[in-house]
Amino acid sequence: MRAAGRSLRDLVLPPRLHDGHGPAQSQGLSAEGWARIHFLEDPVCDGCGAPFAYASDLNGRCAACLARPRAFDRARAACLYDEASRDLILQLKHADRTELAGLLCLWLGRAGAALLADADAVVPVPLARWKLFRRRYNQAAEMARPLARRARLAYLPDALVRLKDDTQAGKSASGRRRAAQGAFGVAASKRSQVEGRRIVVVDDVMTTGATAEACARALKRAGAAAVHVLVVARVMEADVAAP
Repeated sequence: MRAAGRSLRDLVLPPRLHDGHGPAQSQGLSAEGWARIHFLEDPVCDGCGAPFAYASDLNGRCAACLARPRAFDRARAACLYDEASRDLILQLKHADRTELAGLLCLWLGRAGAALLADADAVVPVPLARWKLFRRRYNQAAEMARPLARRARLAYLPDALVRLKDDTQAGKSASGRRRAAQGAFGVAASKRSQVEGRRIVVVDDVMTTGATAEACARALKRAGAAAVHVLVVARVMEADVAAP
């Protein structure tokens, strides 16, 4: 019945392109828009999700992850953070384009299928309070909620809380790590939702991984059995600041 309802709705109100004008032919982007997105496919690092030029025999981990193991167990990104993906992400974050969350949720589901299959719950990275007040919504939550529903996993929107409101934007890799230290926690009343469970943390962009690691540490201190990270896009240069 839901499928029939969607078909009828699309017939009366055809879906529009997210990156232009006119009716959408396939999931909201023009053919040119799809061609511009640099989707990440295997082989990728099993630890941080960075793409490999060719398959690795180092337990599936890149040199950086082998040299300094991450606080999270595994990570995946749907695409690279570049001019094409940045425009969509910034529209979701800053231009009230919450309808883009549905499209990006599909990308997350595809990129993170293996992580979701090994998970019990989905948790969005919480926004700083002043950002939430200004935007009125958390873009990570807008993607995490339908993702959890599609994967039939528990959705825990308030399992993680912000303890510091310091922003990451514009900082170097070392500055991001300092800003993320102690930035997240799990309230005592929410520990029962986390303890013993395998958690997928959802965010929009991974730059250095500092935020993801801080979230993973907080969840593991609360008793999480494993923490995986799933993002729409990842920055390849560690010191490039993403908005």
